[in-house]
Amino acid sequence: MDIAAQIGAVKRQVGDRSVVLRRGYVAEPEDVWGACTERERLNSWFLPVSGDLTVGGRYQLEDNAHGEILRCQAPRLLQVTWEFGQAPPSTVEVRLKPVKGGTMFELEHSGLDDEQQWDQFGPGAVGIGWDLVVLGLGVHLAGFKQPAGWESSDEYYKYLAASNDAWRGAYEAAGAAPNVAAAAAERTLAAYTPSR
Repeated sequence: MDIAAQIGAVKRQVGDRSVVLRRGYVAEPEDVWGACTERERLNSWFLPVSGDLTVGGRYQLEDNAHGEILRCQAPRLLQVTWEFGQAPPSTVEVRLKPVKGGTMFELEHSGLDDEQQWDQFGPGAVGIGWDLVVLGLGVHLAGFKQPAGWESSDEYYKYLAASNDAWRGAYEAAGAAPNVAAAAAERTLAAYTPSR
């Protein structure tokens, strides 16, 4: 994998307790929408999902977040609550827009109101996870699967480090002092790579 190209394909933005990722895919909006909303497809590239996948229903990602489906306007808008661990509930919104040659995918995770976590880790705490999702979606849309053992490979750890650095840069671009952004990024990478 060309890690620099994969990281460079994503535009990252940090807001007030929010992160936004934008990436273009060479796929029609309906295909991207199906990959993000159809249970069988989600199970194949993201995480196994259970629950009532309709507006007002509740979903559960295996060993991960759960929440309520707030809005669903196929094939352009999906909004859910994101409830994970002890953190206050937040909101994830996926927006799809047709563009020349494919689809612009935009994911916004807002309401990241755990002040202690934000101060300690900055936007990379959730940003790296979403970078992995955006990468996985791209691999799926291209008709491939991540190779077995990828999550313990050197390439995986290099990807995490590159994502972490990109989020540090986005944090600085949003106004964080360079030393604050660097310290948060260092703590974030250590949390994602405890065995390294």
